[in-house]
Amino acid sequence: MKAWNTWERVLLVLLVVLLGIFGLMQDGFMSVETLADSTFNFSEKGLLALALALLIVCGEIDLSIAASLALSSLAMGYSMRAGAGPWGIAAAALCTGGMAGALNGTLVTRYHIPSIVATIGTLSLYRGLALVALGDQSISGYPDIFSTLGNAYLGTLIGLPWLMVPVEFVALLLLALATGLFLHRTTMGRRVYAIGANPVAARFSGIPADRYRFGLFVFAGLTAGLAAILLTGRIGSTRPNIAMGWELDAITMVILGGVAIEGGRGSIVGTLLAIVLIGVLTFGMGMANVTGIVMSMLIGLMLIVAMVLPRLLHRRGATT
Repeated sequence: MKAWNTWERVLLVLLVVLLGIFGLMQDGFMSVETLADSTFNFSEKGLLALALALLIVCGEIDLSIAASLALSSLAMGYSMRAGAGPWGIAAAALCTGGMAGALNGTLVTRYHIPSIVATIGTLSLYRGLALVALGDQSISGYPDIFSTLGNAYLGTLIGLPWLMVPVEFVALLLLALATGLFLHRTTMGRRVYAIGANPVAARFSGIPADRYRFGLFVFAGLTAGLAAILLTGRIGSTRPNIAMGWELDAITMVILGGVAIEGGRGSIVGTLLAIVLIGVLTFGMGMANVTGIVMSMLIGLMLIVAMVLPRLLHRRGATT
């Protein structure tokens, strides 16, 4: 992939500093076990963030991605009740997520509804379906394979107990590698950048912009389905409020990672660093018994700084 830019180096330094601070403040924080456990705090959100990074680079956004996760988890529960096995349950999640993404893509590309408006509507639709279907109930009793995917370590599965890397984190790294290669090393990735930077020029250059947009919305839905499989397995149930508010956390990760909200700029490396940075921050604050509202305030502040600081640095560079 391309050489790291200045913002990515800043994120890496911040991550090292953050690890050092929590390591000094919390006994055992820097142990292999604790660091491995911290990845459970952000792996599923990170999957959503990677899909959103591609969409935002392309100049679009999907505010319904966490609600698509909830709908996919609901499909898992219904398919299990219908007698489906593990493969059928997983297929139900992926198909539901893909169809949710396809509906978003259709609204944006065929009916030309701005993506922020279309996905606000589908956010309410998908989340509402999950809430109405479940009420105050939950669905549990999934096959053990889902608990393994959501809670197991890779080393345990392959007979190397010292390799304490959660399966969820491996899935995150693999998706980051795949999306990074797609965005930074393929012609299609360069076209995604071109569409986000100037959609009119991209269209006149012969790039099928709507086809790319539709495909990225479907990919976001499929990623939500994958995250639903892992999250449902980790917590052991489908709940009406599953992944509530995660779309904002995922967008924060993307913007903090240096992806321009207006599209056309950004990288998967920066997004992955931001995912880990926010994940470690919230995990460390949780260990320090910091309240959830304070965490939300700090993450909101990070989002504002991430949007304002690059503009200030760019303006300063332009005047010198």
